[in-house]
Amino acid sequence: MTAVTSTDVVTSRPRQGLAGIRRLVATNPSLLPTAAAVVIFVAMVIYGEVAYGRIVQYNTLSNLLINNAHLIVLAVAMTFVILTGGIDLSVGSIIALSSVSGVMLAQAGWNPIVVVVLMIVIGSVFGAISGVLVQYFNVQPFIATLAMMFLGRGLASLLSTQPERLPDESPIRWLGSQYKIIDGPRVNDLVITPGVVIAILVVLAAVFVLHRTRTGRTVYAIGGSEGSASLMGLAVPRTKVLVYIISGTLSGVAAVIYTSRLGIAQNITGIGWELDAIAATVIGGTLLTGGAGYVLGSVIGALVLGLMTVLITRDGGIPPEMTTIITGGILLAFVLLQRAVTRKKE
Repeated sequence: MTAVTSTDVVTSRPRQGLAGIRRLVATNPSLLPTAAAVVIFVAMVIYGEVAYGRIVQYNTLSNLLINNAHLIVLAVAMTFVILTGGIDLSVGSIIALSSVSGVMLAQAGWNPIVVVVLMIVIGSVFGAISGVLVQYFNVQPFIATLAMMFLGRGLASLLSTQPERLPDESPIRWLGSQYKIIDGPRVNDLVITPGVVIAILVVLAAVFVLHRTRTGRTVYAIGGSEGSASLMGLAVPRTKVLVYIISGTLSGVAAVIYTSRLGIAQNITGIGWELDAIAATVIGGTLLTGGAGYVLGSVIGALVLGLMTVLITRDGGIPPEMTTIITGGILLAFVLLQRAVTRKKE
């Protein structure tokens, strides 16, 4: 018999772990883009800590979550739509219209709870219109949501073309207030805002809906094959409308989070945010063809974009325009990776 030493046991464990990961990816190729997003995020954290320092600390984590809470919510919204094989280009315009409307109503002295509810309802109405256009009028999602994007931006500009400031005494600002969770050395504190808590609750609710409910299974089935989902007796029409309502509603929630933090609303708010949400979702591993993806992956994608901005700011020598270039490069790499995954599944 051959004696097994402790060294053999120690070295075999990492090999077994790698083998297990390879088997998991081989049996479920759609996990590969999400795993790649996690690897990129970890690599960015390590690089930032080595190159600039003070990345792995409470203060950086707090700022990353606070500054990107609205983007996390938008990424979750976009995940629902893209999983069905659709797209939603109206999320940025919904934020502009909701924020401008909400701030102007708050200035007029409306009840803050009513204001917040109306901001979210505006998003729900826009999402419902997009869903009806897509499902019952057979309008392509790109065209339907593009029309709603122009409509929302136009209405926001009609309301005001000047920055509107949320009153200092408005209770809505409480959602952007910072609360210390851990008192670290110097300014290295772990702080959180109610807006971040809302974003976390949105993520948890989305994970539950997509992975523990019939609606979630229908969403994945539609993205895999809408015809097959219909033949299986799934509620395809209702679900397709519902995902756009969810996207619009969460856009309204993102508007509340963003407005409460900055206290300012403008008709130009949210320009390009629909592309950031799509990028975060794709980087997080959701296939543009639909049927495969994870909410937590989209959250990682949003954090990758947020951390990239932090690293560029820390460097100081990289032009801000590089953010767009780097984002485009990462997105291109993930689109190619998705294509490879799709071919392997075929």
